[in-house]
Amino acid sequence: MHPVLERKMSDSDWGLLADAVHSNDMVAGYTHDFYKYPARFSPVFANRVIRFFTEPGDLVVDPFMGGATTLVEARVIGRRCIGADINKLSTFLARAKAAIIVRKDLDAVLEWALNLRDRLNLRHPPIRAEDWIKEGYQRNISCRSTWPTRKTLELVLANLHELKNTSQKRFARCALLKTAQWALDCTKVIPSAKVFREKLIENVVKMSKGATEFSRAAKASDKLYDARGGFRIRCLNRSAIGLENEPIFNKTPAPKLILTSPPYPGVHVLYHRWQVKGRKETPAPFWIANSIDGNGEAFYTFGHRKRKTNKQYYEVLLQAYKSLAKIADKNTIMVQMVGFSNPASQLPAYLETMDKAGFKEDKFLSISNMPDGRLWRIVPNRKWYATHKGSIGSSKEVVLFHTLDR
Repeated sequence: MHPVLERKMSDSDWGLLADAVHSNDMVAGYTHDFYKYPARFSPVFANRVIRFFTEPGDLVVDPFMGGATTLVEARVIGRRCIGADINKLSTFLARAKAAIIVRKDLDAVLEWALNLRDRLNLRHPPIRAEDWIKEGYQRNISCRSTWPTRKTLELVLANLHELKNTSQKRFARCALLKTAQWALDCTKVIPSAKVFREKLIENVVKMSKGATEFSRAAKASDKLYDARGGFRIRCLNRSAIGLENEPIFNKTPAPKLILTSPPYPGVHVLYHRWQVKGRKETPAPFWIANSIDGNGEAFYTFGHRKRKTNKQYYEVLLQAYKSLAKIADKNTIMVQMVGFSNPASQLPAYLETMDKAGFKEDKFLSISNMPDGRLWRIVPNRKWYATHKGSIGSSKEVVLFHTLDR
């Protein structure tokens, strides 16, 4: 066992970590439910891993931050955190979820939304987002059942200028994203415009409570360590490849923990699209977040789903983890939650890639639940877009522990 792990973890600690891995609790609390980002891991898991492997003031890195679970949990327990993701939607969400927003700004957004409600009448002239339409960001959301939602979104976004600052506008866009995802993404029955308006108000209220809870916890955590002259959270919109070239890593010690969940090999996950009325995809979330997409699925998943092999996936993964090896040191622990469409063939290839990148695996038989000596979990109600519910390969995830092999 790596000496860092040996020193930090007792038998009871390992038991608590195993319980967190198998937690079926809903993703909730703080700002976690601002948006349902695909393949999120549990905040309970993230919190426990961060507490066990780091101390207040230590640096945590998530190079595939996705829905920013790692950043939020690190922030509220006094750790510094750097998150990176190639997806601009992820970066927008991370900055919204990890921001400390004051009460008056939250109240301003709620007052704006309440006053706006009576002006969201579908009989009013449309306010078309012509530039976004031209680029295809409203694709597949203008049919008979979805156009009321699309027009409501346009009317709300056209009045966003009434909010006074960036904090208010970002929070409002996030509330609109959450509501639109609920209304459009994989939804069998599209809600009416009236129901959508009421849901938006409801989400603003709920999200305000979560944002307040997060802000209070983050401010309380600041008392645990002195971060003057430093930073607490950084959200980078970039690939993990070349991450070592970011200036911030020249100004801070190596991370004590890299906690992440990368794209899964052979598993089709839409990080950049919603699916409307069956399999019709739309890039509408980027329009709502005011972020440019312009990239295909392979950009986000290390390879197109129609390729017969995962060769490209492992080539990209290797380059990413070589970069992570350059920002790590002998005291860095990497913890990953990874899923596979075919674990028997893909896990060995994944581990071989990690080995080539300079990381060696640590196994802990005391918490393993499979003959391979690793800790696996069944994901409840997991349904990837290209599969069906049940105990398929992609409904299983494994927790992998690695340290530098040097």
